[in-house]
Amino acid sequence: MTSGKKTKATRNSVAAARSSVVASKPKPWGTIIAVIAVLGLAGGVFGYAYSQIHANNVKEAALAKWKPSDTNKDPSTQLAGIVIKEYKGSRHVEPTKRVAYDQTPSFGGPHDAQWADCTGVVYDKAVRTENMVHGLEHGAVWIAYNPDQVKDDALTKLKAKAEGIPYMMLSPYPGLDKPISLQSWGHQLKLENADDERIDQFISSLLRNPNTYPEVGASCENTQFLSNPAPFVAEPPGPDAEPMDGGKDDSQTELPQQNPSTPPSGSASTPPSS
Repeated sequence: MTSGKKTKATRNSVAAARSSVVASKPKPWGTIIAVIAVLGLAGGVFGYAYSQIHANNVKEAALAKWKPSDTNKDPSTQLAGIVIKEYKGSRHVEPTKRVAYDQTPSFGGPHDAQWADCTGVVYDKAVRTENMVHGLEHGAVWIAYNPDQVKDDALTKLKAKAEGIPYMMLSPYPGLDKPISLQSWGHQLKLENADDERIDQFISSLLRNPNTYPEVGASCENTQFLSNPAPFVAEPPGPDAEPMDGGKDDSQTELPQQNPSTPPSGSASTPPSS
C-alpha cells in the first residue's frame, strides 16, 4: 500500500509539471495586437465622425445669419464687395443674338429663351452668357472662374460647392478680371480665392431666395441644353447687339414650372458643405 507521504509527493510532482506546462505556454501576442488595432481603428473612425459632425454644426451656426427670413429678406446686402442691381425679367433674345451686357459676367437683363441647365452642373467648357443668365432668372447661383488662375485644389473646392446641388452651376469664364465671380439674379461678388467664407455666405443668402429672383418656382432642368451647351463667345458684342433695355417681353407667355421642392417664402436651400 502506498504511503500518504508518497501519494502527496506524487500529487505535488504532477501539479508542478502542469504548472511548468502552463508557464511555458506563449501569450497570444498576435491576438492582443489585433484587438488593440481594431479598438484603435474604431476610436479613430468615431473621432473622425464626431469631428465632422461638430464642424458641420459650427458651419451651420455661422451661416444662420445668412439665411433669408421675413425680417431679413436679402442677407447678401451685408456681404463686403457685393454688387446689387435691379433688372427686369422675362426679356428674351434669339439664339443667334448677343446682348450688350453692362456687367462681366452678366447677372441680369435680356437673355436667351433657353436656360442653361442648372441642376448642379459643372461645365468643363465656358458657356454662352445669354443662357447662363436665364438660369439665374430661375433662382440659380452661378460660380464662374478664370481657368488661368483657378486650378487643382482651388477648382476642386469650387466643384464641391456646385456639383450635384440643385440650382447651382459652375463654369470657366476666360478673361475674368478676378479668379472667382459669383452670380445670382441682380447680385454679383468677385473674390480672390476658393477659401473665402463669403462663397458659402453668398450661396446661403441667394440660392433660390424667393425675394430676389423673378421666376419663383421655375425649373432648372433643361436636358436639351445640357446635351449640347451653347459655346461661350469671347469677342465683345458688336453694334447690332441687343441693348440692356431690349429683348422680347415674354412675361405673359413664360409661366414658372412649379417644383414641389421650391422653398417657401422667406427661406432658401441649404448650401453645400465645404
